[in-house]
Amino acid sequence: MKREREDWMRLYHKTLKGLETMIDVQRMVKDIKNMAEEANITIMEVEGSVLTASINNEVTNAMNIAQISENL
Repeated sequence: MKREREDWMRLYHKTLKGLETMIDVQRMVKDIKNMAEEANITIMEVEGSVLTASINNEVTNAMNIAQISENL
């Protein structure tokens, strides 16, 4: 009887350890997902800045070309 109880206790503790491990993995996955979302937002902001700079550069070039044409 004592041996059987000890076996059940070992199985119980082993099951608890497995559950704790699964919870830890789920937390890590959640943290990774949050970091990926933050990185994605940062990439979108950088993309917007590059696009704005590109448009501004295009407008400046067009104005410079127009000014040069007028000077000729």
